Amino acid sequence: MLGLLCTLLCHMAAASVVVKQISYRGDDAGPVPSPTQYRNPVLTGFYPDPSVTRVGDDFYLVNSTFGYFPGLPVFHSRDLVDWTQLGNAIDRPGQIDYGHGELTGGLFAASISHHGDTFYVTNTCFYCDKGNYLITAKHPAGPWSNPVWLGFEGIDPSLFFDQDGTAWVVNNGMPEGKPRYEGHRAIWIQQLDLATMKMIGPRKVLVDGGANPATQPQYVEGPHLFRRGGYYYLNTAEGGTGEQHAEMIYRSRKVTGPYVPWDGNPILTQRDLAPGRPHPVTSTGHAQLVELKDGSWWAVFLGTRPYRGNQYNLGRETFLLPVTWHDGWPVILPYGKSVPLVEQRPDLPREVQAVPMNGPFHWTERFRAPTLPMQWMTLHPPRKPWYATGREGLRIQPSAVPLGDDTSAQPAYVAHRLQHHRATIDARFDVRGISLGEQAGLAMLQNETHFYAAGIVRHASGDVLALYRRASKDDPLAGVALGHVDLPGKIAAVSIRFKVDGPRLDVLYAVNAGAWHVLLRGLDASLLSAARAGGFTGTTFGPYACLPSAASVGSHKTQGH
Repeated sequence: MLGLLCTLLCHMAAASVVVKQISYRGDDAGPVPSPTQYRNPVLTGFYPDPSVTRVGDDFYLVNSTFGYFPGLPVFHSRDLVDWTQLGNAIDRPGQIDYGHGELTGGLFAASISHHGDTFYVTNTCFYCDKGNYLITAKHPAGPWSNPVWLGFEGIDPSLFFDQDGTAWVVNNGMPEGKPRYEGHRAIWIQQLDLATMKMIGPRKVLVDGGANPATQPQYVEGPHLFRRGGYYYLNTAEGGTGEQHAEMIYRSRKVTGPYVPWDGNPILTQRDLAPGRPHPVTSTGHAQLVELKDGSWWAVFLGTRPYRGNQYNLGRETFLLPVTWHDGWPVILPYGKSVPLVEQRPDLPREVQAVPMNGPFHWTERFRAPTLPMQWMTLHPPRKPWYATGREGLRIQPSAVPLGDDTSAQPAYVAHRLQHHRATIDARFDVRGISLGEQAGLAMLQNETHFYAAGIVRHASGDVLALYRRASKDDPLAGVALGHVDLPGKIAAVSIRFKVDGPRLDVLYAVNAGAWHVLLRGLDASLLSAARAGGFTGTTFGPYACLPSAASVGSHKTQGH
């Protein structure tokens, strides 16, 4: 099936593909906590850059989503451990146009805060012309407003409300003058007028370079301000978002500084630990601290769980740890200590989740609700309708755009985050509506240049199930065909199974309600890791449908069988 590439030969009369159901089962077989303990990460899979705020007895959290839509999932919890998604802060295609660029663009790290009767989310739209913005809502489930563009450069804006009601924005930006080295950045502060939603007063540098400028720290970012006692505290990440990631703390008597770094920094990092340690967590940082009603403090932060070296398919995940205070300085994790995968729960009433976000779990989605469930996403905001849910399941209009296209229109791909290193994904398709030459199936995708896709293709001579892989920018957009199998005639349904175990992927299929058969075993799933694919998103999976080029119809060539 080599050469079955989806091109720009779009025809609106194409039949739609029906996905009857998708089932997911995952279990990473980690330590099982007791009722008084919890398991890290608290949000598994592609949930990076966590930001948290407390409103009374309730906690709210938001994550970044980059090029996926809807963007910026908003979660609620009462115990900091068990989180339930309420919605997405960016959930209308016309709310923000972040284009169809690479998946590593789009919506960067967001920050959530609350003041008076209003929730605020500040965020950067990377590759957008206007950059940093703010949206508001009376309820965290939405609806969230259209963006108010803030007009300053840089990324990672975070909003802080002082005791006198003034509002301040801190963010990463270029330093004053010429950068002294690659990765030289600064943390800036400026006041926000809530009445006009405009930045006012001078813009001032709080941190130039990082906690120890003599070491030329790279990419100081992810700033958050909070107050405790008579001090303002500023915590920032630095070292880049990879293995050198670390969290630093500063404090000042005034909100506008000067800020002094703690001589015990960093307050969180895993960068100097032995790579061969058991159950490693790497790349920790981008933290935010939150105070509980009882005066205790906790922190959410991102980290990764590699399965081999520093390979991980899941992306950066959300972790939780208690904060201890030493002579007026907070510490998330003592230097040299590994992130624990099991920890004592906060002293808060436990809340049961309808859908667990960590540990072993399984679910089945039949797409019968009036709208697509909030956990499912597309690559970039849709500019026209091409999918629908309902009594029959998920109906997808095949697109002329391949999964590997990162610049033009939108592939017909509906995505869910992979949340376990060991997982089984089953998708059942009603194939009776597939038109001649169309392709529909199940994909597992890290980014535009690294994915697997198992697709059913209808030919005049019969149906074929083919497996494609894209492992570099040099591969064809729709991937290289690794193998195929001829399907029997006059069938109603085909099921496709992806079984992933760290660096290994097996692909199976079943016809109608029959037994499972192997398509290919022992595929290299590590090409879905950030270490291989580049970037900083996480692996997603889901159904896709596309149109072939006219010249490819009938081609059955593959690299293997």
